[in-house]
Amino acid sequence: MWQVGDRLPEVVLTEFIDEGGEGCPVGPQAVGLVEAAAGKRVVIVGVPGAFTPTCSAKHLPGYVELASALRAAGVDEVWCVAVNDAFVMGAWGREQRVAGAVRMLADGSADFARAAGLTLDLAARGLGLRCQRFAAIVQDGVLLDLAVEPAGQLGVSTAASVLERVKALKA
Repeated sequence: MWQVGDRLPEVVLTEFIDEGGEGCPVGPQAVGLVEAAAGKRVVIVGVPGAFTPTCSAKHLPGYVELASALRAAGVDEVWCVAVNDAFVMGAWGREQRVAGAVRMLADGSADFARAAGLTLDLAARGLGLRCQRFAAIVQDGVLLDLAVEPAGQLGVSTAASVLERVKALKA
């Protein structure tokens, strides 16, 4: 499993871009994690799946709500990662109104989850291989803090919990 001091895995995820701009067409776009995190403090939130009950009702909304507080504490970006495709992550992000607060990154083939040792086998529930619920604080591509939830729980990876850990790292 990913350990404090480890670098981000060299994987490419996808992000659905709703509005095109110069050099940024609409639709799924590749996001190299190492390049995207360069020079930034990033909170990465892993969830088992888009549109799932706990993820939609409690986990992701906390990050949208506390996005300004996280930025004020020194976080440059918040990323939500799930083993879903970019179209699903884009739709979930629109439904959750994450624009400007959270980047929705699709780990469609579970490349990140596997490389970080954070896979979760939910085949018995018809969901296949997924990502464990977690929150990580990364500085310039290096893992500073990782909190992985025990199965079926939500506590250490909430936005409020991560905000406290971000503040403690600054002290």
